[in-house]
Amino acid sequence: MAYVAIQGGEEAIRQADRLREFLRTRQGEKSRPVDLEAIACQLEALHSRILSEGGLYHEELASLALKQSMGDPLEAAFALRAYRSTRPRNVETSPHSTETMRLIRRISAAFKDIPGGQILGPTPDFSLRLMRFELMQEPDREFARWAGEWLSGLPEDNVSLTMPKVVDILRQRGLLAEADPVPGAAFDVTREPLVFPVARSAALQTMARGETGGMLALAYSNMRGYGDLHPTVGELRVGYLPVLLPHHVSGQDIEIGEVLMTECEMITKYESKADGPPQFTLGYGACFGHNETKAIAMAVLDRCLQKGQRDGAEHPAEDQEYVLLHIDGIDSMGFCNHFKMPHYVTFQAEMDALDQTRAGSGV
Repeated sequence: MAYVAIQGGEEAIRQADRLREFLRTRQGEKSRPVDLEAIACQLEALHSRILSEGGLYHEELASLALKQSMGDPLEAAFALRAYRSTRPRNVETSPHSTETMRLIRRISAAFKDIPGGQILGPTPDFSLRLMRFELMQEPDREFARWAGEWLSGLPEDNVSLTMPKVVDILRQRGLLAEADPVPGAAFDVTREPLVFPVARSAALQTMARGETGGMLALAYSNMRGYGDLHPTVGELRVGYLPVLLPHHVSGQDIEIGEVLMTECEMITKYESKADGPPQFTLGYGACFGHNETKAIAMAVLDRCLQKGQRDGAEHPAEDQEYVLLHIDGIDSMGFCNHFKMPHYVTFQAEMDALDQTRAGSGV
């Protein structure tokens, strides 16, 4: 593909950047700069997408990326991922168990009664999708009052915020296979290229950074007929996972903080096994932030890819290469937007070829 230099392009690019900054600040006295903390708290769903798709858990930088990109989630994730690529890797954690998550939401569609009970937590699942016009002019005092009243009304009893895994109920009955052993060294998609077929760890990592809408589209294709999973949410949990790092002297794991995560374990149709009775199968999804749609779509795609590797891909969502090379929002945005760049030489060649074809056909 050929490109040509553009005379005077540097000044035009500089002015384009200035115009974009003007658009961000054009309200002048009518508005104030958006506070980074306000972005993280009041736009949590969007903020969570950036944490996940950017592949870096840094709440303040995710807010900054959203602010400078004027709310464009792909541009924001791009900026966050670009920053991440400049930072050194100092240490690696050991595998973490999500049983230690400090839960704020935990549900199961497979069982009504689960150990510890269903925890609805913050969710719009049962709300009417109606416009709340009172928020158009929300007084500062009313805004602050709501949070204060909520906190003052919480019970003082100590409530356990860690719960056992729901799918362990099935494992105890032999209806679900034991979890795969943790590999000694997982594939690292940030340092190694994908060479198909790839290990499941590589597929899960790629999907954990995948673009929510792209993953949803592919998973939905399976849900509506291009596949046959019949999934049921065994457990969906949202909460804060303690991050453990080995102490530089003792080598023992110590907690250095926590990250907000969403995890989904999707139970799918049972299959016969050559070495034992039939068992349910399982798809897994996990991502940074509170993003249930992505975690569910990821769990569906995980199971699709497992089935496709074993039986051969009959549908697009079961093909590793098709899925993993098309769900990365940064890659797909870059290729899509590159068509805006100058293609004068290649298009001129196409015009010449068309002229010759028309002349040869006597048109």
